[in-house]
Amino acid sequence: MPQELQDRLTLSYSELEELNLHAKEQRKNRVPIGKIQEERLKYLTDEKRIKAVTVLFSDLEGRLHMLDYDKQFLVKSYDNLTFDGSSIRGFTAQRESDLRLGMDWRAFYWAPSDIFGSGKVLVFGEVIDKDGTPYSADVRGVLHAYANRLFEKHNYTLNAANEIEGFLFQGADAERRYHETARFEYVNTGGYYHSLPGDPLRLFIDASAEVQRAMGFQNEKDHPEVAPSQFEINYGYADVVTAADQIQLYKLICRQVATKMGLTASFLPKPVVGVNGNGMHTNVSVNNNGKNLFWDPKGEEKLSKFAWDFLDRVLTHGNDICLLLNASVNAYRRLDPHFEAPNQIKASAVDRGSMIRIPIGNERSARVEVRSVAPDANPYMVLLSVFRTGIEGDIADTHNLRAADRYLPDNIYDSLDNFRNASWTTKLLGEDVKTRYADLKQTSADRCPRLLGTFVKPPEVQYHHEVYNQFLWNLF
Repeated sequence: MPQELQDRLTLSYSELEELNLHAKEQRKNRVPIGKIQEERLKYLTDEKRIKAVTVLFSDLEGRLHMLDYDKQFLVKSYDNLTFDGSSIRGFTAQRESDLRLGMDWRAFYWAPSDIFGSGKVLVFGEVIDKDGTPYSADVRGVLHAYANRLFEKHNYTLNAANEIEGFLFQGADAERRYHETARFEYVNTGGYYHSLPGDPLRLFIDASAEVQRAMGFQNEKDHPEVAPSQFEINYGYADVVTAADQIQLYKLICRQVATKMGLTASFLPKPVVGVNGNGMHTNVSVNNNGKNLFWDPKGEEKLSKFAWDFLDRVLTHGNDICLLLNASVNAYRRLDPHFEAPNQIKASAVDRGSMIRIPIGNERSARVEVRSVAPDANPYMVLLSVFRTGIEGDIADTHNLRAADRYLPDNIYDSLDNFRNASWTTKLLGEDVKTRYADLKQTSADRCPRLLGTFVKPPEVQYHHEVYNQFLWNLF
């Protein structure tokens, strides 16, 4: 059908940015959800050029799932959107498969039609159990509830900004075809901060950054990273749930832009041995009534006692939560000290091999940076575990805790043992979700060689939870 006959919504990038920044400001200012819901439903009803609403949610391992609902159906039935949860890994058993999606109307996005298709808007959903309560394995909902509780009890606002690295490889299906080729092909070998204006890596970064800007990310800087064909596109901090949503959108945008270019954007932590891997450095802070609780101009490294206690708790439980921050077999290749990898359970203002770094900051930007996070981890799980551990965890009675001679695991099996045996992870997730998550990770690990060895093995890629291959997974 000719485009002019379809009459679907297509907005300029500047119009999109204005709409998305307004929605982001509403979220930041905690405009009552009832008012936002009314506004969104009226908009959907009045805007005839919107034909469908894409509802996004994430499973227990962090895979992003999308359902397109006819706009008119969604407006009438938004409070009773059911789906089959038994087909979602880590969700329900078949005998209790019915789940519902609740709309988080604050998390509403207008997306570029040349990337996402015309006539659509996006909204994040939260999973509701059949009894009407939030579903325990929907970690986004758990994180959202936790952030709300802290705001109501202490007036805390949890803030995060993530620096997400990725690789750009030749071919539109490079990951799924890895078992055939056993290699990834770079599109650029220029290196850190270097690419010519018209080369594929630069064109990809420019296109992805434009989409992010249009979707209200508030970009800061973008550049090629240390490894060949590696990139990083940085954007501003946000409240914790928005920050996690933006991680999911960032990876979705990069994958879609790359695919349209006939390339693959990969967030495997270490797809190529011998060069730096992909990290997701996670910067966090806590505000109270606009005051940054991590800042103290007279404190050590200009951090407050609140911030140092937060940091000490994360270090104490570093091994307990490692599986949540490094969720795949491949992630443990990245924790290699020869490539600036943060495998030491300590804190430092200068040593980039430390699990936690203390960046230079001021009253507005004072924060701690958890460097041991891989970009394939469930972002909601990462931010829940970092914030709840930092605020509620224990502080070990360990001499010189911040510089102790302790290291993160170099393989997923040791990480699984630490996770299963830790009482803290039971408190963090609950026994049921903890067991489900550990079982998924165990199954993934058992499909791969127990010893990592020198070369990336095809099963690390084939059975990776972000390399969507339902056919292969169903063989097991």
